[in-house]
Amino acid sequence: MASGIGSYDFVVVGAGTAGCVLASRLSQDAGVRVLLVEAGSGEPADLMSVPAAWPALLASSANWGESTVVQAATGTSTILARGRGLGGSSAINAMMFARGHRSSYDAWEAAGAKGWGFADLLPYFMRSESVQGRDPGLRGVDGPLIVGPASPPNPLLVACMEAAEELGHPRAGDLSGGLEEGFGWPDLNIVDGARQSAADAYLTPAVLQRANLDVVTDAVVHRVLLRGQRCVGVQFSTGGSTVSVSCSREVVLCAGSIGSAQLLMLSGIGPRPHLQQVGVEVVVHLPGVGSNLQDHPIANLVYAASRPVPEARNNHGEAFGLLRSDTALEGPDFQVLFVDAPGHLSTGETLEHGYCISVALTRPHSRGTVRLASADPRAAPLLDPNYYADDRDLQTMISALRVGREIGQARALDWWRAGEKAPGPAVTDDAGLGAYLAQSLGSLNHPVGTCRIGVDDLAVVDTDLRVRGITGLRVADASVMPSIVTGYTNATVYAIAERAAETIGTAICRSPSYLTRTW
Repeated sequence: MASGIGSYDFVVVGAGTAGCVLASRLSQDAGVRVLLVEAGSGEPADLMSVPAAWPALLASSANWGESTVVQAATGTSTILARGRGLGGSSAINAMMFARGHRSSYDAWEAAGAKGWGFADLLPYFMRSESVQGRDPGLRGVDGPLIVGPASPPNPLLVACMEAAEELGHPRAGDLSGGLEEGFGWPDLNIVDGARQSAADAYLTPAVLQRANLDVVTDAVVHRVLLRGQRCVGVQFSTGGSTVSVSCSREVVLCAGSIGSAQLLMLSGIGPRPHLQQVGVEVVVHLPGVGSNLQDHPIANLVYAASRPVPEARNNHGEAFGLLRSDTALEGPDFQVLFVDAPGHLSTGETLEHGYCISVALTRPHSRGTVRLASADPRAAPLLDPNYYADDRDLQTMISALRVGREIGQARALDWWRAGEKAPGPAVTDDAGLGAYLAQSLGSLNHPVGTCRIGVDDLAVVDTDLRVRGITGLRVADASVMPSIVTGYTNATVYAIAERAAETIGTAICRSPSYLTRTW
């Protein structure tokens, strides 16, 4: 895809959700040269466009294939998936397009990310999307992403929604809007029966044909290049060769909470003791790099179905609810998700017909780390989300399991339910449910926070996403979130990237070279 390697105004590292947005938006200015560098393939994986096939993509080359270290609180490990290739995680995820509750973003501002509250991000959420039948004061109508609820919904999941309503849980009209709680049908990134990834929406054929945009795939970035305290380019290997590319304006890291933190540390930007331990020369002691890792752990209540479950046409999990374990909380702290597939049982038993009522922690107190295994850029990093390290998280998940189980026993599901298979009706006390949560630990694959926005000593980027202590270098992806959002993270990453593109574009317009350019 690249027409040539040379000097660029901007280099964007990572062609996932954020990278696709930045490359597309920045290259709209024909007067700047943009390079987008991606570790994965430029060709879509088999089945990538088929919504219901997304679980198979986690075992493909489109996923980095990493797992967490063994978790201290559970004694287990879990897959922590992230996309590899054009579109990144948006090309392999479950296609949920749901903002977090507004309390998620207002918490960012309260923690020092001034100007990053819900109202501040709303224009960028709207800029990314095109939605029909929603509040036009809250939802976008002309963005690149065409999103909407499951159509038609799976009849089993309709019954699950009725079960939740039967128990008195409120029905939300637009869970993707960020203002409501309760159960609803969120928007999905599915258009005419096919997945729409960030690459589909932002790296269209017309965008890829721009003379000022080069895209290099199958390229592993080793480090950003520094001259003193300024970032001046990147070094990467592709096709057996190592290439150094210079950058006159800015390098923007869009490699996600794992990749961006890893790349900063490989470049000598991070916590001094850790970098010295793995043999990386320290350029800037930035102790927050790789810390503050958060994720959404998930557990499944598995049910045998009394009849065949209709074939999935969408993403398997078409409906969910945002709930609070305590009414005194500022926002929802757990989620209940309805899934038209049975998942895996620890007994090895295979259910011919089954479904899940899954629960996920949406406001974890636990914090973990991303760390280098070595100074080798090809070595997989050490991922430790530290799930359930804070006992409050485990207690919230136990409460969530009880709520999910109540819904599972509602009359509306009598026609579908043959019996609870996991954890099983005999498991009722806190100790048993806690043991089940440890044994069945899973992830919604939403790592965030390792390069967070802030003003304190552990913040990695400022409120304009500039890396502290280095000029010419920004981070714009899920890693900058100070805390995880209650919804699905992908919609928020689009908004972060849209805002970053505008911020950088404003800086271009104010630069002397831009103002004196002959058009």
